[in-house]
Amino acid sequence: MLNDSMFFSERRRLLTLAAATRLPSIWTAREFAEDGGVVSYGVNEADNFRRAATYVVKVLKGAKPNDLPVELPIKFELMVNVKTAKALGLTVPPSLLARADEVIE
Repeated sequence: MLNDSMFFSERRRLLTLAAATRLPSIWTAREFAEDGGVVSYGVNEADNFRRAATYVVKVLKGAKPNDLPVELPIKFELMVNVKTAKALGLTVPPSLLARADEVIE
């Protein structure tokens, strides 16, 4: 599922429906995996906000916003919720667990 403000605000309901229908799902925001989704892979929002702050500092020091380069996110995170996977009867490959930034037991 893509990250969207409506999906995010209704994530618990979406996760409840996914669990009730035994539908494994992958999300783009870490909060979904924390709240019971199987996997999340997406931009590390905290890192993005930190990096945005450097832009603010540059503008406050006199840089023209249109002179600053556009940057793409550089830090992504993979979270695996093993507890949810087991509840759905899924086996998470060890190679995926080894690559995960965080594993929820």
